[in-house]
Amino acid sequence: MEQQTKRIHLVDSMRGFSLLGILLANMLIFQYGLFGTDKLNLFPAVAGNSIFYEVTVILIEGSFMPIFAFLFGYSLLKLKEGLVAQGRKPGWALSRRFLLLMSLGTLHSVYIWEGDILIYYGGLGFLLLLFLNRKPKTLLVWAIVLMSLMGLLGFISDSPSDPSIIEMDKETLTYVQETVTLYPEGTYSEIKHHRNTESPIKEDPVFLIALLLLAPLISLPMFLLGIYAAKKSWFQNPDMESPMYAKGALIFITLGIGLKLLKFVFPGMVLSGGPVLSIGYIMAFALIYSKLMSPTWRSRFAAVGKLSLTNYLMQSVICTTIFYGYGLGWFGKIGVSAGILLAVLIYSVQLFASSWYVSHFRIGPVERLLRMGTYFTLSGKVKRRIS
Repeated sequence: MEQQTKRIHLVDSMRGFSLLGILLANMLIFQYGLFGTDKLNLFPAVAGNSIFYEVTVILIEGSFMPIFAFLFGYSLLKLKEGLVAQGRKPGWALSRRFLLLMSLGTLHSVYIWEGDILIYYGGLGFLLLLFLNRKPKTLLVWAIVLMSLMGLLGFISDSPSDPSIIEMDKETLTYVQETVTLYPEGTYSEIKHHRNTESPIKEDPVFLIALLLLAPLISLPMFLLGIYAAKKSWFQNPDMESPMYAKGALIFITLGIGLKLLKFVFPGMVLSGGPVLSIGYIMAFALIYSKLMSPTWRSRFAAVGKLSLTNYLMQSVICTTIFYGYGLGWFGKIGVSAGILLAVLIYSVQLFASSWYVSHFRIGPVERLLRMGTYFTLSGKVKRRIS
């Protein structure tokens, strides 16, 4: 029981830590829009923007969402095992959970913010059902093969002379130029209408289909590695596993950053350094957790992780209120470095607010809703089936 408690606390803390990186990466989208993050020249110039932008892209962007995906897969297997132990059929319960995630994501993307991930996670969950009963070796092979394929695709550069790419870029440029003036001054209804009707992706069905087909190839490996880690009982004993964490952190952080830096050598190529770097971050956090982190800070990160869905949605509410016209209207105005400081401030508030919340309540409001839908009970607790 003690080892299980250590594992749960570490996983919760790691999930809480990943939300900091997700907020730092999403801050670019909150500040410049989903399509404006690589077109900063269209926004008011702020000193140091380019330097802090490149640092964020290399160290943060694409390297923390995979941690969340890894933990999603890890927790999914534990949830399935818990349902089986209670005599329940996991397929129906998990399907309800995925449908509820997709519903929450739809509401989130339509009414709050365009950078939602919940729809995608819910949809991919149905695919993950095919892998929950697979052997660890099978999961590892699938993860490595898919990650390698994504790496090979990165060596196929976009051709700037491709007519479809040129046309897409024109539509994107027009869309971003509209957001530059609309988002910091527009009303809630104006911004919502623009986001839901004028998006370049929604106006290009071919590109959207291609994106939907490639998306699982990009992120599925981390989900599968999470299931693999759960089957292999990773994080069961953090103190004993610390040598593995140290080696993994050194190898994967070095390799991940190296892959990301290759874009400066081969412009236009998208290499899969993000997931590799995320594995390094996972190992580094586990090492710090087991050797350096005090019990107080462990509990704070764990509290954020226990309320991960609530905190994720609150980040969207807070940041859209700060940056959009119906709030402070800071969209595109404060710069990347100030955005990083703002993200750290918001996350710091969540650290202490989450700690207070879990000391008074057992579960977060959105997490309770998700459990009610998963277990189909008003209490949000699984009922043991008596055979």
